[in-house]
Formats: sequence, C-alpha cells, structure tokens
Amino acid sequence: TTEIYTLSLHDALPISCMGNTLLIGSCEPFSGKSALVLGLARHLLSEGRTVRFGKPLATSLEWTAKGSPLPDPLIDDDVRFVGTTLGLDETRLIPSLHLLSPETADTRLRQGNLDAGTGLEMLLKDLQNDPNSFTMLEAAGSLHEGLMYGLSLVQLAQGLDAPVILVHLWQDSRSVDALLAAQQQLGDRLAGVVLNAVTPDEVEELNQHVVPALQALGLKVFGVMPRSPLLRSVTVGELVRRLDARVICCKERLELLVETLSIGAMNVNSAMEFFRRRRNMAVVTGADRTDIQLAALEASTQCLILTGAGEPLPQLVNRADELEVPLLKVEHDTLATVEVIEQAFGHVRLHETVKATYAFRLVEEHCNLSELFRAIS
Repeated sequence: TTEIYTLSLHDALPISCMGNTLLIGSCEPFSGKSALVLGLARHLLSEGRTVRFGKPLATSLEWTAKGSPLPDPLIDDDVRFVGTTLGLDETRLIPSLHLLSPETADTRLRQGNLDAGTGLEMLLKDLQNDPNSFTMLEAAGSLHEGLMYGLSLVQLAQGLDAPVILVHLWQDSRSVDALLAAQQQLGDRLAGVVLNAVTPDEVEELNQHVVPALQALGLKVFGVMPRSPLLRSVTVGELVRRLDARVICCKERLELLVETLSIGAMNVNSAMEFFRRRRNMAVVTGADRTDIQLAALEASTQCLILTGAGEPLPQLVNRADELEVPLLKVEHDTLATVEVIEQAFGHVRLHETVKATYAFRLVEEHCNLSELFRAIS
C-alpha cells in the first residue's frame, strides 16, 4: 500500500502547486523562517491576496503525552502566533499532519512507519482546490529533520511540487557548503535563498561581492538581512523557565526582552562603567555582591539573576521592585547559569509582538520581494 501511494503522489501528480504554494526551509533550526513568513505574508495581504499558513510537521507545541490524544486540529504554536499577528481567520491556519516530539518519534520508530500517510495527499488536494489563496508552509529545522514522519523539506518539496526559499544563517564563505548541499538535494525546486543574521557592517560587502558569486553558482539571493539583537533576544520569562529560577519580585514584568548578558564579577567601579555601555541586559552575579547588584539596577538591566548561597538584602529587593526589574534566584553556579542563558539567545521562537513588528520592517527593507515572487510564479 505504501509503495502504491508513493508512486501516485510523486510520479503521477496531475496538477502542480507551483505558483500558489511556497515552502520556507532552512539548513539549521532558528534561522529566521518565521520572520520571513511574517514579512512575505504581510506584503501579500497588503496587495489584497488571501494568505494561508501552516507547518506540516509541528515542532513548537506544548503537549503532555502520557497517553493523551493530540489536539484536533493540530495547530503549531508558531502558526497560531503568525495567524494572530496577521489577523488571519482560523480557517486560514493549516493543521499539522504530525508532531515532532520524543514520544511520537519513539512510536513511529517502533512501528516502522516512516511515511507521511494520507495526510500529505489530502494537503496536496486541498492546495489544488484553492488556487486563489497563497499558501506558505514552514518546514522543520533542517533539510533532514522530519524524515521519520515523511515530512522533511525535500520530501515536502517533491510531494507538493512546490518551490523552496531557504533562510540561511550567514557566518562567512564556509556557510556556502550547506547551501550547495541543499541545492543538490532540492534541484530546480530551490527557488533561492535569503541570507540572515549577517553582521551589519558586512551587509554591503555581501551584496557587492558574495551575492554575485552565489548567483554564478545558481543560487539566487533574494535578500541579505542583518543580525538583530532584538530578534535574538529572549524574554525574562523564558530565562525563568530554562533556569528553573525563583522570581523574588516583579513577576508581572517577565515579558521584558533580554538582548545581552553581563557577568558582575568585577569591582563596582569597573562594573558601573561596563554596564553603561550595555543595553537590555540580564546581569548574573553572586547573591553576596550587593554593590554590583545595586549598580546593575541603575543601568539598562532587564533582570538581575543571583547565584550562590544567601538571599538578597531587603533594600535590594525594594529597589528592584521600585525600578520594576525582575529579581531572580537560581540554584546553579554562575558558570552554569551563563551557559544556559547563552544557549537561549537566538534559539527561541518568534512569539512577541515587538519582534514581529521588527521582522516586518527587516524583510521589507532587505529583501527583493518582487523578484522573489516572480521566481516562484
């Protein structure tokens, strides 16, 4: 049965989705796919187009397994955020076919069931029956993620006969290797790429020299977006969750965004000078360093994280409460705390309105949308 289904889906498609469906993928997770989706969708909506959005493989969903059924419909948290931000009707949100989680992966492995099932065929028919809507589908985190579910980026591109735009984190010219690997696997379905998280000072250099070189390799570049501390930022609430921290004060301020990390381990005079040069900080320091703690509260500090034994002095708690700076206490030592926070930067979902607003502007200013849409039409 599986072999017949595979042949009918990939080799005998009577109608192509090309023109009204776009896959957004990446070579590694947290590359900026949702930011591009938001920018493209708002552009289309401004032109009066009907937009639909979904993630065939849900990767961001709070779900407690333990035998409980999956939500029906299975709407990924990223999809809901995009829908809410853009004001899309619930019917414009496409349910996921499967959920990527340790529990579901274990089930599929034990069953030896590695295809997408009839869900992908139904999705294909749905896309074909709605040619007036433009559908964007966000793939999983990398080229191979989702293979166990039959929903990797390459499998989706083949099964839906849809073009792919890759959002790619750029470090230096070595970053091209991953793009060339994607080009080999996707072939003509790779419509082009958007380079993301480029050091702002290097954007002009890339546009002048790197982009033409990539185009010569057959890799169309539709945009070069600079790295944004805001988009890489993490909420205080997310740090509380990751650190399993105790919130001593200002629990209502956990939505504050942290863009930088500072460690209060120097003398107070050096600390004050250092803190003045930083913005939107999380400051990590020992619970016994009241001098550093008070200095941090007078700077651009979004939260103060205390490590080690001991409790903060009442005057510190009062000052933090007065300035509305969340005060957190963790059981980890300073080194372990710093490692957790550093891993969080750039590895959180785009679920804040201020980030979405910035993403709109970033895509509009740094991507050639008219060329992009011509390439996939």
